[in-house]
Amino acid sequence: MKWLITLIGVAMVLIILRDVFHTLWHPTRHGGLSRVVITLLWRLSTRGRKSSRTAGLAGPVGMVTVVATWACAMAVGWALVYWPHMPEAFSFSGALEPSEHSGPVDALYLSLVTVATLGLGDIAPSADWLRIVAPLEALVGFALLTATVSWILGIYPALARRRALALRISQLSRAEPAAGQPVADAGAAVLGQLAADIARTCVDFLQYPESYYFHDGPGDISLALTLGYAADLAELRTGHPGSRSAAAVLATALDDLATVLDQRFLHTGGPRQQVLAAYARDHGS
Repeated sequence: MKWLITLIGVAMVLIILRDVFHTLWHPTRHGGLSRVVITLLWRLSTRGRKSSRTAGLAGPVGMVTVVATWACAMAVGWALVYWPHMPEAFSFSGALEPSEHSGPVDALYLSLVTVATLGLGDIAPSADWLRIVAPLEALVGFALLTATVSWILGIYPALARRRALALRISQLSRAEPAAGQPVADAGAAVLGQLAADIARTCVDFLQYPESYYFHDGPGDISLALTLGYAADLAELRTGHPGSRSAAAVLATALDDLATVLDQRFLHTGGPRQQVLAAYARDHGS
């Protein structure tokens, strides 16, 4: 029985490590604990569309919840590894009575101080294999901390790029160049840069899918609200040949973005216009 409990603990640790790997270093659309948690919070926050402020909390609260879930599940998993082998496989300080400090709470305490790299030393492994396992938990705890920081440092620049793109599209819309049709070489340059920024945003959605669940807010910094004008610019088929070519590139970039949005988040199965409309609805625009 003791080895069964240990194997359950090992399985929990491996499941969490797999989720961390797929969330931070190999993002996929196959879901996982982090994706389920953030998606659920997003759906709850946007139900009824009563407040965009509530929707704005979904992404940050989701990230905090995911990290807390990773840490807690990791600590419980390692506690299940330790608990069946207490007290015989551990040494205790003179102030502790081994028979009185060998329960599940003591195992969880040992796991928490180890994963947090505190190493208080009042309970320490004495069996050879546990003397290897315990430092591994400390290494995993340190890796989880640094990975979380890297996750945050990656997502927020992606959000800044997305909001800057939305603001750029809004500026073009408010400038109203030639009834929505950029002219000559200057128009081609504008459309080409817009296509490049949309391609960068497409990559951000692939690399940091959790960024989708961050609400941009209303107005000029909402990509969901401003993409419609970019789609109008992509329909440019008259004027300077350079502008027509740049418009075709912009249309392709929008198609790629719509494909990523649909496959990863919206699942409409429709054309670009339908996907962009669904994106706007999902973000309350």
